[in-house]
Amino acid sequence: MTTSSTSPLPAVRLRVPTDEDAHAWHRVFDDPEVMEFLGGPAEASLYEEFTARQRMHDARLGYCLWTLLDGEGQVIGFTGAQPWPAEKAWGPVGEIEIGWRLGRAAWGHGYAYAAALATVDRLRAAGVPHVVAMIQDGNLRSIAVAERLGMTLAETFPLPGGTRRVRRYELAVS
Repeated sequence: MTTSSTSPLPAVRLRVPTDEDAHAWHRVFDDPEVMEFLGGPAEASLYEEFTARQRMHDARLGYCLWTLLDGEGQVIGFTGAQPWPAEKAWGPVGEIEIGWRLGRAAWGHGYAYAAALATVDRLRAAGVPHVVAMIQDGNLRSIAVAERLGMTLAETFPLPGGTRRVRRYELAVS
């Protein structure tokens, strides 16, 4: 079932990632289709470091990429925001990037949009004035979530070293 503007949103819960969530994230994201725009599936150790970094962001900033749970309490992905990494040689350095990633079984049920709305509420409460989303042109699911959220397309540009293009969306939070 696809969520429309008149359909109720599915129940979602966000929590600061735990050590166990690293394994859950690896399990739900270990799918070439899920990771198509992110370089392909990653090793479990990457998620151990990634969840630890998110706990640090939450402690320091009051927000992070939170573990996303469905109404039954099952890990279905993550959503939230984090500072764009300064070590990246491209992109919106200094900006806060909002994002979402769901396992394939959770696609098409409205979870990403419901979680993005919950994220915006949390970011507003944390005093974040605006966010960006960096989405590859072919990632139609994420583009749809960004546009449904009310994000504005600010620019498109080629990704370094390749033929793919990325879109930078913006959203005023407060």
